[in-house]
Amino acid sequence: MIMSSSSSSCRSGWVVSLILLLPTVLSTLAATVSYDHRALVIDGNRKVLISGSIHYPRSTPEMWPDLIQKSKDGGLDVIETYVFWNLHEPVQNQYDFEGRKDLVKFVKTVAEAGLYVHLRIGPYVCAEWNYGGFPLWLHFVPGIKFRTDNEPFKTEMQRFTAKIVDMMKQENLYASQGGPIILSQIENEYGNVDSRYGPAAKSYISWAAAMATSLNTGVPWVMCQQANAPDPVINTCNGFYCDQFTPNSDKKPKMWTENWSGWFLSFGGAVPYRPVEDLAFSVARFFQRGGTFQNYYMYHGGTNFGRTTGGPFIATSYDYDAPIDEYGVVRQPKWGHLKDLHKAIKLCAGALVANDPTFTSLGPNLEAHVYKTGSGLCSAFLANVGTQSDATVNFNGNSYHLPAWSVSILPDCKNVVFNTAQVNSQVVSPRFKRLFSKGTIDSSNTFQSGWSWINEPVGISSSTAVMKSGLLEQINTTADSSDYLWYSLRTDIQGNEPFLQDGTQAVLHVESLGHALHAFINGNLAGSGTGNSGNAKVTLEKPITLVQGRNTIDLLSLTVGLQNYGAFFDMEGAGITGPVKLKGSKSGASVDLSSSQWIYQIGLKGEELGFSGGTSSQWISQSSLPKNQPLIWYKVNFDAPDGNGPIALDFTGMGKGEAWVNGQSIGRYWPTNLAPQSGCTNSCNYRGPYSSNKCLKHCGVASQKLYHVPRSWVKSSGNILVLFEEMGGDPTQISFVTRQTESLCLRVSQSHPPPVDTWSLAQPTDKKSGPVLQLECPFPSQVISSIKFASFGTPSGTCGSFRHGQCTSAKSLAIVQEACIGSKSCSLGVSIDTFGDPCVGVTKSLAVEATCS
Repeated sequence: MIMSSSSSSCRSGWVVSLILLLPTVLSTLAATVSYDHRALVIDGNRKVLISGSIHYPRSTPEMWPDLIQKSKDGGLDVIETYVFWNLHEPVQNQYDFEGRKDLVKFVKTVAEAGLYVHLRIGPYVCAEWNYGGFPLWLHFVPGIKFRTDNEPFKTEMQRFTAKIVDMMKQENLYASQGGPIILSQIENEYGNVDSRYGPAAKSYISWAAAMATSLNTGVPWVMCQQANAPDPVINTCNGFYCDQFTPNSDKKPKMWTENWSGWFLSFGGAVPYRPVEDLAFSVARFFQRGGTFQNYYMYHGGTNFGRTTGGPFIATSYDYDAPIDEYGVVRQPKWGHLKDLHKAIKLCAGALVANDPTFTSLGPNLEAHVYKTGSGLCSAFLANVGTQSDATVNFNGNSYHLPAWSVSILPDCKNVVFNTAQVNSQVVSPRFKRLFSKGTIDSSNTFQSGWSWINEPVGISSSTAVMKSGLLEQINTTADSSDYLWYSLRTDIQGNEPFLQDGTQAVLHVESLGHALHAFINGNLAGSGTGNSGNAKVTLEKPITLVQGRNTIDLLSLTVGLQNYGAFFDMEGAGITGPVKLKGSKSGASVDLSSSQWIYQIGLKGEELGFSGGTSSQWISQSSLPKNQPLIWYKVNFDAPDGNGPIALDFTGMGKGEAWVNGQSIGRYWPTNLAPQSGCTNSCNYRGPYSSNKCLKHCGVASQKLYHVPRSWVKSSGNILVLFEEMGGDPTQISFVTRQTESLCLRVSQSHPPPVDTWSLAQPTDKKSGPVLQLECPFPSQVISSIKFASFGTPSGTCGSFRHGQCTSAKSLAIVQEACIGSKSCSLGVSIDTFGDPCVGVTKSLAVEATCS
């Protein structure tokens, strides 16, 4: 379009005026954020804030709006995220903020939803993330020592922290500029390990606090797990319980930056989960005892795509038993029960922030905390911290039933609106259903045909290989540019070697710092060894057959995510540091090969040539697909699975490796790494302190067999799946599955409080409704299609196995069917007015199991 000079001038003037006006507009939106001993203070008002962690690179930009909206719908005020240094600066002074790494876009997406942000810059993050979030090049800075009073480290840490702060400022993202960021964090859980760093730890923490505050963000800074955090930095708590935590100054608020909603999954471990009754108990206790800011770690855990897992041995799934699962679907009843809890806490907000609570003992393990204001507001928390027995207590002249290990919330100091042990939210029973897809996936939904392959060479295949005397530590050698490092040795064997048996037989002995290794003798796999999350070291001892004359020993050492936690974690080594010996199985004679001239190759030939993209001309397509052989690249084309729900790949049949969809790594897979046979329970008692190994499931099976494939990574047709299989597997057994809902279940007793939604401080007590059963299909296009079970009376059992008790209303099923079938959601009063009274004088429950389609 051609513009006249006058119209162009007019437009330019308008733009200039807008630019001049912009600072004024922003200043009117800017918020002042401070704190006092009770709470964060935003624009002069103390705030009760519920927060949840969502890590932007563990999902996709296409998922972010839905995840954030579901967080808001669940009652969150704040989204908390780490900033991942190694993600953004993989090479020194070369930055990447694209795609899943687009931190600014993530923060703006949170702002668009009307939520605040807590930006945990660190830049050490832990997070079960590779190398704790530090880039590997940092390790090679001359004279550097991590996380201590060391000038090279402090220079780099300050440079990156300032880089992130400047990015946020340029986009006006701090609350002081009108943006959503109300908090920032410097360092992370250093107090757990600082004693190991000696006197320099204290000066380092003082420096870090001063450095952060000097960046003038206009919002408070925090340090978690740092009892000596210097003013004005707020020290905060991380853990399963933080109700007994107190900050290091009576001028700082009581804040909880990580309430662990579950625990992370390790390859070789069972799946941890945390009962929602206990999680809700921990939150209610925190607010009962003076807390005003609490964050769930995680609210959505997501997926460790690529090689981002730390550990070592952290699985690709970072589901964390979070209220929103790995695939972005709300986990019920956890999400719904916590949503009700958040509403109950917010009903108390006016009283909570006004004053400190008054404590009263109601008996052994029985406590009351009361918050009152001068204007007459009164809220109370009644707790039974005993683990065995329910109790009845008298409070303010009224009687209250308190289940063991529970907290009741009374927004008006009279009526219970919520009890942490009484779950009024539906149970959603998930399942993964095999999907149909066109293309090369057959009717059984496995990839039966269309595969092509490339053999990865055993041993040295690159011109960049180097020869060194002795055994090299792996991380110093590869700088984590690959999981793989070849150690190759050519040696002459004579028939009279003292370690030989029967002329050709010997034992190969290899010791490695970890994390796994494969040994090849003359091109053939002789044996493999792996460490585990408790002990990464590997000792391999295998009988081998040698030949007279020249023999080749090729050892493929590999990492499974680098250490991310602990004092001096950056010094943890990997790889084959020896000894490497040839031994006689009977004679005891041996020869140590450790100091020989070894040839080293960093990475695989397929990595060097870019096989993961699937476009190489070297792919072989023949009917005789090699299976159950080590070191093979596989490729298949596929069309998108039907539907638009979350999808995953079931890697049953494969061994260990990495997978790519259209060039994007969905992470390491390892379905042959099984959880222990024992230690699991599908019904974990929530009463009593929780620990990471208290509640486990899926013993004796693959720690992880399903691997998330984001829908946005898949086109309608012409997709490419590439696998690198290092141990041996059958790719024709792989199948697509989708995350679906099998059943909705809920049991609500007459003794339960009414729904929190129906409660208002302004509503007269005598008008409050009774308990209500509420069901809702989780996906927008679904309606309730059938009622599999309904009983008002004394039903027993759990979701999927409800049973009628001796007392049941004959019309239960018909009433529920009429109210629910054909609707996305339905509500039913749990009362004799609705169902009649099948057993007078008995407290009755309504149990329902429904299906959605």
